[in-house]
Amino acid sequence: QVQLVESGGGSVQAGGSLRLSCAASGYSYSSDFMGWFRQAPGKEREGVARIVRRSGNTYIADSVKGRFTISQDNAKNTVYLEMNSLKTEDTAVYYCAAGKFTPGAGVFSQNAYNYWGQGTQVTVST
Repeated sequence: QVQLVESGGGSVQAGGSLRLSCAASGYSYSSDFMGWFRQAPGKEREGVARIVRRSGNTYIADSVKGRFTISQDNAKNTVYLEMNSLKTEDTAVYYCAAGKFTPGAGVFSQNAYNYWGQGTQVTVST
């Protein structure tokens, strides 16, 4: 059983930065990649970033490209989301998830992610 625990959320002013962490346990060597998603009030959950465990290849959603970076420390079983130049529209609950390559699934197809963290709130104010 994989457990994912996010941390690092909080409140920040627009233009500021935050770094989210996702610590994985009970692992996860069965997982091919880790992703970050977010869900704002009244909106659907959307993919933000993904990193493939073995290769380190990353994919960043257009909405955050140039501002967010995903990285991993495999020795610590931890994935990070570095968020810079934050905007009010980045306000959301951020989730990390672990997934496996699935035929027909896109980068952020949620059916490819079988383990999810509990989420951490990020609030960006003016």
